[in-house]
Amino acid sequence: MTSPDRTAAYEADPVTAWAEDVVAGAIVAGPHVRDAAARHIRDLAEGPARGLFWDVAAARKVIGWFARNLRLNGGQFEGVPFVLHPSQAFRVGSIFGWKHAATGLRRFRRFYDEEGKGNGKSPMLGGIGLYLMVADGEARAEIYSAAAKKDQARILFQDAVAMVDQSPRLSAKIEQQGQNPVWQLSYLGKDGGRRFFKPIANEAKSGGQSGPRPHGALCDEVHEHPSRDTIDMLERGFKFRMQPLLCMATNSGTDRTSICWEEHQHAVRVASGVLEDDTTFAFVCSLDEGDDWENDPTCWVKANPLLDVTITTPWLAAQVDQARKMPGKRNGIARLHFCEWTQAQTAAIRREAWLACRAAVDLEEMVARGYPCFGGLDLSQTRDFSALTLAWLTDRTRDAERFLSHTWFWTPKDTLADRAAGDQAPYLDWARDGHIEAVPGERLKYAWLADAIARINARFAPEVIGCDQYGLERLQEHLTDLGVTIPAETHPQGFQKKVLEKDPQAPAGQQEIYLWMPDSINKLEAAIYEERIGIAENPLLDSMAASVVYAENRTGHRMFDKPNAYGRIDGMVSLAMATGVALCRSPGEERLQRQNSYFRSMVTA
Repeated sequence: MTSPDRTAAYEADPVTAWAEDVVAGAIVAGPHVRDAAARHIRDLAEGPARGLFWDVAAARKVIGWFARNLRLNGGQFEGVPFVLHPSQAFRVGSIFGWKHAATGLRRFRRFYDEEGKGNGKSPMLGGIGLYLMVADGEARAEIYSAAAKKDQARILFQDAVAMVDQSPRLSAKIEQQGQNPVWQLSYLGKDGGRRFFKPIANEAKSGGQSGPRPHGALCDEVHEHPSRDTIDMLERGFKFRMQPLLCMATNSGTDRTSICWEEHQHAVRVASGVLEDDTTFAFVCSLDEGDDWENDPTCWVKANPLLDVTITTPWLAAQVDQARKMPGKRNGIARLHFCEWTQAQTAAIRREAWLACRAAVDLEEMVARGYPCFGGLDLSQTRDFSALTLAWLTDRTRDAERFLSHTWFWTPKDTLADRAAGDQAPYLDWARDGHIEAVPGERLKYAWLADAIARINARFAPEVIGCDQYGLERLQEHLTDLGVTIPAETHPQGFQKKVLEKDPQAPAGQQEIYLWMPDSINKLEAAIYEERIGIAENPLLDSMAASVVYAENRTGHRMFDKPNAYGRIDGMVSLAMATGVALCRSPGEERLQRQNSYFRSMVTA
């Protein structure tokens, strides 16, 4: 039962109240929706410094407009007022309530919504389209239901037509052009200008549409779009509008090369705070790692926020039963009803754990305190990032070493803009803000890199720098030209092992101390999940942490899987190498004492 205080909170501000309940755990939601709720709460405090303000009256206006003007259709919902579910009110209210303080215009221009099938995303988008046409005050507003093919675009549009048919208020004001099917809705604004809402497509065989000037673009089932053509066509027309809105709704897909996966990844990163994009609102439903939808119904609501409203638990249980009994159906059910990208890897590092480790690392203090310093260097190919991570051991207690780290990045400057566009990442902004050093030219100049690494080496004096063999010889030639030697040591990148030393006091079979990537990864993960590492804030490294996936061999050992990663991961490789080198070379006071006793006994003998 909802308490009187929470009821009052929802009446006053249904968007913030829902976000607070999600963050508090009173409402069960998946990780990315929790991120979206936390982002709203965070922006209430931090948004004004970025010129944003929360207009709760505007949010309540549009939420109330749905209930007063729209009627649902079909079966048990025929003629029922469209009262937004609290999770829908959070989405719709956020889109229309966040504004720029200087202009009063809406903050969000893009809305990405991913949820299980049957949770009402199409009617919600149809209602948004009708609001943009009728109540948003935009002169000669053009609203499009968009898809790769015209027949597909009509599905969402017909939802809007049916809502008009069921609404006494709207049917008296909105004209319908065409019969069976209706091909356009139009509305005469108070300014005398005609506004319209219609389906549109960008089919290759027709050469595509040209010239739309959308105030609103509604794209349903984005996972079925074969390319960016339709969405790009509509966004090009946004330049004619002051506050246009692109809405993308979809089920999860299968293709990691698709526009839907690209938009999914962007949405996840924006919600989590990895990327700062004040134009994008993201609501991405998913299960948590470890959730078992085949056996645990309590997690179903994470992918289906309108469970027992638009779809029932018994109906969904029947789908799960089909997945168990018919293996051929399992992937489709996992994708459509539980938001699993069935051909996608799972991100390796939990976002909450990574964010808990971000820290301000004072480099001058690292030098002044004389903490033991160790490094990891991942050298790039032509267009990638080269990364150097230094890790300082601040507490060498056995099995609980604590340390701080900082990562430097270098990359070719002349290709950075193209790579930013291809990777959908703000590399130019990060370079401008000092998170990346962009080296002039189309290729990374090893002479430049050698000079930069020599300066870092002289300043911090790392004891050992673990290095990938790739490019190391070439780098060392340039270091030699500078008269510099760095304490480089090859760190194996695959499943092969390198014996560093032997511990004669260790149990038989465990005496060899190895340096190899799977163990370095294990050490890094343990430090992250136990919050024993402080990682200097860098948005590029944050992005790389969110991109990591693993390859696994037959013995269960894992290493970084660069070809299948969600994005660049060079900085995570250097961070893992630095961690592995640090913890292998400085294994804890107890073991150091054992080794010292052993060596003293050898000398005495």
